[in-house]
Amino acid sequence: MDRPQRKAGHKGRWVTLICLAVILLGVALQRDILVLSRWIPAHHLPWTPLQLGDPPGILTGWKLSRLDDDPAACRAFLEREAPQRVTFLPDRPSDSGCGLINSVRMHAVPGDTGKGQGVRFNQSFIANCPLAVSWLRFERHGLQTAAQEVMGSRVTQVTHLGSYACRNIYGRENARRSEHATADALDVSGFTLADGRQVRLPRDWTAPEDEDAPGRFLRAVQDAACESFGTVLGPDYNAAHRDHFHLGTRGWRFCR
Repeated sequence: MDRPQRKAGHKGRWVTLICLAVILLGVALQRDILVLSRWIPAHHLPWTPLQLGDPPGILTGWKLSRLDDDPAACRAFLEREAPQRVTFLPDRPSDSGCGLINSVRMHAVPGDTGKGQGVRFNQSFIANCPLAVSWLRFERHGLQTAAQEVMGSRVTQVTHLGSYACRNIYGRENARRSEHATADALDVSGFTLADGRQVRLPRDWTAPEDEDAPGRFLRAVQDAACESFGTVLGPDYNAAHRDHFHLGTRGWRFCR
């Protein structure tokens, strides 16, 4: 046997061994012979369902994106984690590109969630299920953390400009549909803290070198939102976003 043939033979054996190892690992996991959760936290395992209390990690964005393709899992998350905060809406298909599928109404007043006090909104809004899940995780792990660390007080109310609107991007006639056309995005313009202070866009959005606490808080909020939303656009992106944060579920960590 010449040298090329020997190399091909060795390569084939390695491939076979690797395939056998993968198969044995799969069988061991399936039959609970090998239980990875004994050594690895559940939120680091790709097959475990997303939980509201899971800290942000390398799989968070991936698990959130998967909810778009698994309406039942998304609904189950809300029913399990925050049933008092949403009302499930009937599907409303549309040929115009503005249909509402697997959507909910987020209540203006959170009620007693049993899992910690949620924020109020200036008014209720419609959100598709993945947007609602992304908001709840952002509120728990991003928004309140930023408020406590920078402002020394938690957020009690969020002011938004709306979520669902059947329109194209920037209202242009020949543009594609906006994330708002299917309730995939929420525009947030301000926050009220427990001590009564208010932080608003664009008033408190300052250049990094000139930032006081409200400015640092707003930038911390934007950075934290990028852990839970696919698209985050703020005042530095363009003039259309000078007065709000656009928090959307489409895309993959597009943060500007």
